[in-house]
Amino acid sequence: MTATTGHRLPADPAGTVLPEIGGLLDGTGLVPPADLPLTAADFKSDQEVRWCPGCGDYIVLNTVQSFLPTLGLRRENMVFVSGIGCSSRFPYYLETYGMHSIHGRAPTIATGMAVARPDLSVWVVTGDGDALSIGGNHLIHALRRNVNITILLFNNRVYGLTKGQYSPTSSAGTVTKSTPMGSVDTPLNPVSLALGAEATFVGRALDSDRAGLTAVLTAAARHRGSALVEIYQNCPVFNAGAFDDLKRKDTAAERIVRLRPGMPIRFGRDQELGVRVGPRGGLEIGEVDAIGAESVVVHDPTVDDPAYAFALSRLGEQDLAHVPVGIFRQVQRPTYDDEVRAQVDRARRRAAPDLRSLLRGKDTWTVAASPVPAGAR
Repeated sequence: MTATTGHRLPADPAGTVLPEIGGLLDGTGLVPPADLPLTAADFKSDQEVRWCPGCGDYIVLNTVQSFLPTLGLRRENMVFVSGIGCSSRFPYYLETYGMHSIHGRAPTIATGMAVARPDLSVWVVTGDGDALSIGGNHLIHALRRNVNITILLFNNRVYGLTKGQYSPTSSAGTVTKSTPMGSVDTPLNPVSLALGAEATFVGRALDSDRAGLTAVLTAAARHRGSALVEIYQNCPVFNAGAFDDLKRKDTAAERIVRLRPGMPIRFGRDQELGVRVGPRGGLEIGEVDAIGAESVVVHDPTVDDPAYAFALSRLGEQDLAHVPVGIFRQVQRPTYDDEVRAQVDRARRRAAPDLRSLLRGKDTWTVAASPVPAGAR
């Protein structure tokens, strides 16, 4: 999505800025700014918010409604697309445009919107079941293509709306209605998946960490290209307490690894733990006194090779022993929607579109052979 001033349309091979596309823009490629300053109240719809008491979705909704005004964009040019699941009720509660779509297909619909309407700020709200099960293929390709959308993936490690079956992210051994003897699946790591698909922005946050969540969401919103933010979100009914160790004051400091660009990756009550490059490659955690402060990795999310960010995503990912939160990767490359629009514009320059000829034309064509130059025989 385009969330800041200064983003222009893609350049053609000659290096000039492409002209207005479809009469939607003023030629600058910007999502129109709001006419007047907006507040959180301006983004609250008149719909009754209906989730289970204690659901983490309430916190995320409140945080999103509070930070959207800081983007300074028109509500009429924001659209939230969701699939199926508890989190997918999100569009009803925001005073923006929205679409409650079908199971797993929200990234596909958002891709069409981003391509057709460069003046829109396009968001996807999805859950671990919606995005990673039936929607896995659509999610991967939206990220791989670097479509200009922002994806919020709520991960409560269980199916909530369909009443408590295990999901692709449920921990091994999780007992649910569909796994009464415990899940035998290896859980899927959404951050690792996104990095494997080479998404240009990947982050993670906790629903209860309002400051951290706001910081990651704001950075994702201002990123041009595919941005995925995994949000650990509590389900008090079917998977209560799944993230308690990350939230309790007596355990959070030793489990949460905060990623701060340009800063050594250290954590713990007294910053006594650090991340370093292991002797066999990859990243590992050790006591700073033992491994040496000079060996602690300085976090840089702008590293182009996703291998570094991928290694970060694997730290303690199975049992939540150590969980990195923050921005894993933040790089720039051409977006799919910009490239498609540039291609369409080049095609229009070659010949005027003639829909009548296309519809009334023949089903077959004869391609005349070109004369072969004498010296080419």
